[in-house]
Amino acid sequence: MNTTSVWRATAPKTAFPILQEEATADVVIVGGGITGITLALNLVEQGTSVILLEARDVGCGSTGNSTGNLYETISSGIRTIVDRWGEDVAHAVSTARRKAVEQIEQRVRQFNIPCEFRRCALYRYATSASAQTSIENEYQGSLKAGLRAHFEKTLPAPFEQPHGPVLVLNNQAQFQPQAYVEGLAREAANRGCRIFENSIVLGVDTDQHVVSTANGKVKAREIVLATHSPIGMHLVQAEMTVNREYGLATRIPRGSFPEGIFWGSGVERLSVRSLDVDNESFFVCVGEEHKTGQQDTSISMDRLESAAHANFKVPEAEFRWSAQNYSAADGLPYIGRDATGCFIATGFATDGLTYGTVAASLIADQIAGRDNVFAPIVKASRFSPLKGAKGLAEENVTVLKSLVKDYVTDRESIPLSQLMPGKAAMVKFEDVSLAAYRDPDGALFAVSPVCTHMKCKVHWNAVESSWDCPCHGSRFAPDGTVIEGPATEPLYRHFLPGH
Repeated sequence: MNTTSVWRATAPKTAFPILQEEATADVVIVGGGITGITLALNLVEQGTSVILLEARDVGCGSTGNSTGNLYETISSGIRTIVDRWGEDVAHAVSTARRKAVEQIEQRVRQFNIPCEFRRCALYRYATSASAQTSIENEYQGSLKAGLRAHFEKTLPAPFEQPHGPVLVLNNQAQFQPQAYVEGLAREAANRGCRIFENSIVLGVDTDQHVVSTANGKVKAREIVLATHSPIGMHLVQAEMTVNREYGLATRIPRGSFPEGIFWGSGVERLSVRSLDVDNESFFVCVGEEHKTGQQDTSISMDRLESAAHANFKVPEAEFRWSAQNYSAADGLPYIGRDATGCFIATGFATDGLTYGTVAASLIADQIAGRDNVFAPIVKASRFSPLKGAKGLAEENVTVLKSLVKDYVTDRESIPLSQLMPGKAAMVKFEDVSLAAYRDPDGALFAVSPVCTHMKCKVHWNAVESSWDCPCHGSRFAPDGTVIEGPATEPLYRHFLPGH
């Protein structure tokens, strides 16, 4: 399956070189998504020398596989922040996020970035009677967080009549995230930031302040890990749940779908919107979230397509993709310097486009020695066992279940001879268990099934053709190459004689 998102398919391409030298800078940033690129631009504008390393292409990770929605609230509901942290913290969250959206809008205008930025309303509605109370509770939480929320009775066509009133937040925004980040990257590079693509970081030496790739090294005063989940070993990884979510897009006639962010809550939780690019329009639908490595990904994608067609009568999807998100146990992101001495930015859940921009401003302030009122609230070194008890317990249970399932009960495997082209499975070869994939042409890729991060066992992702770790979200290509951290080392590849 081609899993290129509509954002990546319709944006211009960057072309930055591979790191092939030993270099120095004030700051080295690992990760070229919205957090890393925005931070790079912020830093070079304040006179700081920066080198940014991206494992693949700028924006190709979570940024280029997102919803393209920007908003002051959070997708799980600002009410959760009010309940856990109180009205003051919830108000600080919404204020920081509103300023981030304003910053994005200002950057778009300043640099004339063609990324389809537009202001629009956000609609949150119940698709079942059981979800109606949550919408009413979210309205109360929104008011306590300082949001200008109001109720409306109906949704625009082609939506069906919702159960109960519709919660509306005006003056939110949408854009083309891949095009925006690529525009920022060009501006950062024009101002002196050195950006390197296809430069996978293999090691981070926090004592010597050196970041290493296969072909080079960067020594810097400060290291920023803007990789969604920080690569390597970090305490916050034990406090976050790791989920995958699916997206699709299909062409529709211009003007046939209303502008806005539409979040349906009920049996199906869907986020839908339209996208106009040049002379084309697309319907975009995101949903079917589940814990990474713990569900048949092809079933999730099929369910999303069925829901999109049943609810909106759209034609077959032209683009299909999925993305990973990390949710903090206590509901707030982790931004700032952690125990390793590096700056990190993680725990954004599905709100990363706005939180990534918040994080870039906050870290730039901290590197420059400026106060930031939001910094103490989201400090990366915090530990909130009471506020995050439920999420922390759930994540530890997830890890324990994976270990028991894969090590104690021993996952079912098949003989290697039974592995058909285009399929993947755990196989036995000379009494050794291997994670094996045979591509459509018959070529075999056999790797160790043990994740190199914390030794959990990987599971096959049929949508993205990857081996995914259910414990902390590391992902690997069929040949074992790291696709997504926190792991930095590949799965060991086995070359089997006669295969």
